[in-house]
Amino acid sequence: MAEFLQFVFSGLTVGAVYGLVAIGFTLIYNAADVVNFAQGEFVMLGGMTTVFLGYAGVPLPFAAAAAVVITTVVGLALYRFAIATARDANAVTLIIITIGASIFLRGVAELVFDKRFHSLPPLFDRDPIRIGGATILPQSLVVLAGAVIIVVLLWALIERTLFGKAVIATSANHVAAKLVGIDTRVTVGACFALSAAIGAISGILITPITLTSYNAGTLLALKGFAAVMLGGIGSAIGAVVGGILLGLLEAFAAGYVSASYKDAVAFLVILAVLFAMPHGLFGKAKVERV
Repeated sequence: MAEFLQFVFSGLTVGAVYGLVAIGFTLIYNAADVVNFAQGEFVMLGGMTTVFLGYAGVPLPFAAAAAVVITTVVGLALYRFAIATARDANAVTLIIITIGASIFLRGVAELVFDKRFHSLPPLFDRDPIRIGGATILPQSLVVLAGAVIIVVLLWALIERTLFGKAVIATSANHVAAKLVGIDTRVTVGACFALSAAIGAISGILITPITLTSYNAGTLLALKGFAAVMLGGIGSAIGAVVGGILLGLLEAFAAGYVSASYKDAVAFLVILAVLFAMPHGLFGKAKVERV
């Protein structure tokens, strides 16, 4: 029983990480119908920038805040200089652009930072909490709480504010949104900035657990995409649920089958979702009137 519970705790921890990455995918997809494969680099930038500002002597709270601001600016730049200029391109072209942006950001990070792994001190005690013979780190609970808080705040932002209504309208029909006075470029740009900020916060929260390096975003982007496919692309709740389910599947695969197959679970999840339920657990099929 203790072994099973340990796998559950491990799965919840990494699943919350994937869920945080998946939320960024969902936000940009809802606003612009773009799958942003640079989302993992936003997570990497949040963690790495905080680490190196800390090395430079900046107090960690200020370093974390500066990392969020810097990553947000990077997200805005990605939209302004890459996505907005190719807005009329097809979906495949936009995906290739975000993959190219991911490679570019990874290369810049390698030059600006270094190739080593780095960590941050946890927000609370380092001693694990023992439950039923298994252990869980306090920082894991922080990551889970962060995922829940971000989902609630996003729900309130989208459902209870004028900006949220603008995002919904822009997602439904860009032309109609423009006709009623919504500046769709500003709306989508704000979503890219918000997605980058969420990625940076995620990176700061998970670095004490997973460590970070200049190329940490690549695998996170893959796992986040698998999570959002499983939960249903376009659903913030689905993103978190999909991330947690993916984390649990990985933990049980590593524990009961082999750790060598852990990373293959994400690929299997993507294939299974595409074949069995293309819209995921919480996703909805789009209906277009002609």
